[in-house]
Amino acid sequence: MGRDRRSDAKDSADAVLLILVLILAVFGLVMLYSTSAYNGRVKFADPAYYFKKQLFATSIGLMAMYLISLVDYRRFIPAAVPAYLLSLALSTAVLFIGDEYNGSKRWLSLGPLSFQPSEFAKLAVVILLASIVSREAEHMKSWRSMFLVILLVLPIVGLVGANNLSTAVIILGIAVILLFVANPKFLPFLWLGALGVGFIAIFLSLASYRLERLAIWRHPELYEKGYQTLQGLYAIGSGGIFGVGLGNSMQKLGFVPEAQNDMIFSIICEELGLFGACVVIFLFSLLIWRLMVIATHTQELFGALLAAGVMGHIMIQVILNIAVVTNTIPNTGITLPFISYGGTSVVFLLSELGLALNVSRGVKKER
Repeated sequence: MGRDRRSDAKDSADAVLLILVLILAVFGLVMLYSTSAYNGRVKFADPAYYFKKQLFATSIGLMAMYLISLVDYRRFIPAAVPAYLLSLALSTAVLFIGDEYNGSKRWLSLGPLSFQPSEFAKLAVVILLASIVSREAEHMKSWRSMFLVILLVLPIVGLVGANNLSTAVIILGIAVILLFVANPKFLPFLWLGALGVGFIAIFLSLASYRLERLAIWRHPELYEKGYQTLQGLYAIGSGGIFGVGLGNSMQKLGFVPEAQNDMIFSIICEELGLFGACVVIFLFSLLIWRLMVIATHTQELFGALLAAGVMGHIMIQVILNIAVVTNTIPNTGITLPFISYGGTSVVFLLSELGLALNVSRGVKKER
């Protein structure tokens, strides 16, 4: 009987994490339909246009999450380097044959389908760094080894950052978090932080439009491109405590451009108010907490790093998106996980969570 119980414990994934993911996925679909119905009707004569595409992507993502959660996560170690090389190749291809949308080249088309290689790059970097750092854990206490790890991801950071600085920042953040898990000392990370700031400063100086974003951030009312930011803030302010009601937003009716994308949190604030915004932040906090619990209770370093990498990705992206929408930081064009429109994003996010669920299967056995 004892043996059977251990086997059952091993085979069961973390139920709390799974429930939180499903809640966020369903909530995201509901809010996406509410936010995008007007744009869908105007542009495609179908109020459910964006919803149907996102539902299809979410279904694929949930299937991928389930299948990945069944495969022993250690089997992904041999795929770490090939996946990273593939991400480099795809990100390079975007620069030459990528599809441009709203002034940015971020998509590759394969027949009727298009996807963002930068989303795949996040997953590839998590697996690659978890593999390398866990294998070289004893050497991660040296500055040289930590610098080499950062140097390893700079090619993908540079390629992605050419058209998507925010995703480049997320990839750098994932690398720093994984290094910190392997070597939780603060002093080396002050130097890494300075290196990261310097790297970002160089990127900002290479393109005038990035410097312009800083000026828009400080005084959005003085620039035409600050219109989206101002309308988003109007939406947040008009929501009050409990909002104007689901589906009753005025700002989504063409005032906030492409409201279903990066600015969807402002519509959440308008329709559900401060209360709804706090609930969303609370759900993300619970998700991040659960990933941290899995990471800290996993005895094998590779599994712990995978869970920590997924946690870092989601945490950084949520913070950046909400900070942009509230104009706390300059506009970076980053989506809100599970909620903003974007099929590639939701598929790879759910795939990453499949890895975390896989890791969690061994946690209960080890307790």
